[in-house]
Amino acid sequence: MCMISCTGPLVVLYVMKQATPLKKVILDMRTNTICWNPMEAFIFTAANEDYNLHNFDMHALDTPLIVHMDHVSAVLDVDCSPSGKEFVSASFDTSILIFPVDKSRSREVYHTKRMQHVICVKWTSDSKYIMCGSDEINIPLWKANASEKLGVLTSQENAAKDYNQKLKDQFHHHPHIKRIACHHHLPKPIYSQIQEQGIMTEACRRKEVNSLKQSKPGFVPIVSEKKKHIVVVVK
Repeated sequence: MCMISCTGPLVVLYVMKQATPLKKVILDMRTNTICWNPMEAFIFTAANEDYNLHNFDMHALDTPLIVHMDHVSAVLDVDCSPSGKEFVSASFDTSILIFPVDKSRSREVYHTKRMQHVICVKWTSDSKYIMCGSDEINIPLWKANASEKLGVLTSQENAAKDYNQKLKDQFHHHPHIKRIACHHHLPKPIYSQIQEQGIMTEACRRKEVNSLKQSKPGFVPIVSEKKKHIVVVVK
């Protein structure tokens, strides 16, 4: 059995029977918290100060499996669903996001006018609800699937729900269906920060492309987004 501790930019993997760490990962940003996947015990998600979340495989800590990006401020907490297929993250930007574990972008965003910096988040054991805690002194309860109907469903309602889901899965690449599925209603401050962050990201990308064009082949290393924040792995 293994356990992980995170202190600042250091993520340490321990074996329960040993006092010395098995591996250490030094990142170039602070890691606030981690969460193990309940269905895949060797995979964990780290919530970081660089606005992103990183999925790691404990057997290969030198490269994250995937980087999840959609927050515009530091990620303070993360929790996996009981099915292990999704996780929810809480951020300093006053919103919580639901990510599929195999996608870099979120599928749902929750926020209210009264919500402040979201400090903690929890997925219920029945996988139907999400709770979060912020500076507003309340504990909001959200549905894990916003459009899901609560209560007992008739056979006709179940059949209609399954049929609609099949249609969404079949035509998810259609431009109109994709636009509706990817659209999120965001408060103005978060929307403005996303626009500003997009301009900064494009400027950094353009700078890297220009550096590659104006330098000798192989002089400027090409670093992927996954490895960009990994400083060193100590075994």
